[in-house]
Amino acid sequence: QVQLVESGGGLVQAGGALRLSCAASGRTFSLYAMGWFRQAPGKEREFVATISWSGLSTDYADSVKGRFTISRDNAKNTVYLQMNSLKSEDTAVYYCAARRGGAIATMAFQYHDWGQGTQVTVSS
Repeated sequence: QVQLVESGGGLVQAGGALRLSCAASGRTFSLYAMGWFRQAPGKEREFVATISWSGLSTDYADSVKGRFTISRDNAKNTVYLQMNSLKSEDTAVYYCAARRGGAIATMAFQYHDWGQGTQVTVSS
């Protein structure tokens, strides 16, 4: 099991940028694939981005492709989500998740450990 703590959320104007961080505890972080999901009020949790244990494989939701970038630093046990050109529809609580096995995945049920989330609010 790995404990995850997100940070970096906040209020930003449309067109602006934020970088989310997710710090993981444990010595086996490099064995986990990581993902970012988000949940807007009244909506189900949705996939945003995923990265393999090595960082060589990534995947994104169509709605964020070209705007968001996921990356990781295994030496720091941290995964990042750089969010550019933010839109009001990006407003949500963003969750970091860890998946044993190392391969990327886009479905929430494929992840075993979750953070508490960080709020991102984009004003138009």
